[in-house]
Amino acid sequence: MTIATDSFSHSNRLGEGGFGTVYKGKLLNGQEVAVKRLSQSSGQGMQEFKNEVSLIAKLLDRNLVRLLGYCFHKKEKMLVYEYLPNKGLDSFMLVSSSSETHDQSERMDL
Repeated sequence: MTIATDSFSHSNRLGEGGFGTVYKGKLLNGQEVAVKRLSQSSGQGMQEFKNEVSLIAKLLDRNLVRLLGYCFHKKEKMLVYEYLPNKGLDSFMLVSSSSETHDQSERMDL
């Protein structure tokens, strides 16, 4: 993942949360991915990591990004997700041809 993220360079950093930092990366086949590099100070052990990977892999929802893979080496743990360009929620809630919002039933069908 160091090649895909340019050695986790700051310019590829997308964000940071309580469990680690997320970086934008590009696989050798050109596919863009989001790589979550789990913090070593999170206290998450290998068994917890495996359980999390198993659970995330089973979640299939069109509103969630897909887990593409994972890797671990020594104390380093990473999750690889599909990359989706950042869009505001309003881009999904607003009707494209005007500034009207979708009603509740339309929002549920998005």
